[in-house]
Amino acid sequence: MSTSTPSLPPQAQPGGRFTAQLPSSEGAPKRQRRLGSAALLILLALVGALGAAMLVSRAGHRVNVLAVAKDVPAGQALQASDLTQAAIPADPALSPVSASDESSVVGQRTSVDLKKGSLLTRSELTAGGGVGASQALVGVEVKPGQAPQGELAPGDKVWAVSVPAAGQGTPSGTSPIEGQVVSVGTLDSTGAMVVNLAVAPSEATALAQRAGTGAVALVREPRS
Repeated sequence: MSTSTPSLPPQAQPGGRFTAQLPSSEGAPKRQRRLGSAALLILLALVGALGAAMLVSRAGHRVNVLAVAKDVPAGQALQASDLTQAAIPADPALSPVSASDESSVVGQRTSVDLKKGSLLTRSELTAGGGVGASQALVGVEVKPGQAPQGELAPGDKVWAVSVPAAGQGTPSGTSPIEGQVVSVGTLDSTGAMVVNLAVAPSEATALAQRAGTGAVALVREPRS
């Protein structure tokens, strides 16, 4: 037995003519909108996937730089044993010294204290021989109140002034000695600290003798 597809009944038109009723096309714009939305979602997903891939690629790009292998005080000549290499993600916000430039920084003096594990930067080094390279170096232990606490830094110019010991008058014939701070030590349990000063060779012996008595105070000159 055969089946037949039902047909739409003819519609009467003016003048006695009959026409067949065609299916409505109202759903076409809706289908087009759904297809457009689906295409947009697919495009957004592709863009997101591409961006994520680029981020992963950038994060995976690493560069070899120099890091500090052990604590190095300010004013000390940098040795190869003070350095190690580290691989870090490339970041334009960071400016560590490249591992390939190690030979150019070994021998330079540090301008600040370097801490183990930190990345080495050019700003932490002093070109050439460094502060006091052509001068004598004298270590002066200063007691609490005999130096500006927390205000001395490598490169500061200071006056080493003799101060009277307990129960004694002001020493005579002891004019201030001008020097330059090379490095500043940490405070010990008594609050004293050692400051390494670069002074003229002709003044080194006198300053060392005064420092041995513990009667030296440091006055920092104004920073230009």
